[in-house]
Amino acid sequence: MTAKKDKFMWLFVFFDLPTKTKPERRAATRFRNFLLKDGYMMIQFSVYARICNGKDRIDKHMQRLQTVLPEKGAIRAMQITDKQYERTKILVGKKQNNEETKTEQLVLF
Repeated sequence: MTAKKDKFMWLFVFFDLPTKTKPERRAATRFRNFLLKDGYMMIQFSVYARICNGKDRIDKHMQRLQTVLPEKGAIRAMQITDKQYERTKILVGKKQNNEETKTEQLVLF
């Protein structure tokens, strides 16, 4: 009998946290800092991901997330295989003419 080889999997965390008050901003910052210290990388604003070696590691990190959940807001976690992640496509639209920024300075007296 051969031992089952663990699959590399990605754990994505998506969140929408309130930031209107100072305590809410602090809680959101603490959560983001936890993710970075725990080995997550920022994919986009409010989307973080980390790679894990097998389901046991995913479960461990899900439990860790449970311990640091902010009181308010919505957090979702999704796991996908490394093979699925490899098929990720990054789509970037064309730059529009009206998006060009001009570095003109306006002086008011």
